[in-house]
Amino acid sequence: MSDISDDDDEELTVDMELDDGRTVTCDVITTFEADGREYIALQPLDENGTNEDGSVWIYRFIENEDPDSDPDIVYIESEEEYKKAGEAFNRFLDST
Repeated sequence: MSDISDDDDEELTVDMELDDGRTVTCDVITTFEADGREYIALQPLDENGTNEDGSVWIYRFIENEDPDSDPDIVYIESEEEYKKAGEAFNRFLDST
């Protein structure tokens, strides 16, 4: 489950509900395509709104047909799919 919002500074964040019931706010780094699917790269933030360790989470990103609904952010279960998405994200980083 996720909730996407942007604040007045145009910083896009996502609130991700984890399996253990905790909610983590994440900055949206980018959305990107890999192998015909869309993905989103998120940077989880601590309670102070920072990310000290540089960790990035990658999820599948599915636009919702209803423009008033948030897109779906889906956990990637396949190791092969995650590897392809990670490689595409690394290419994105290399190009910026």
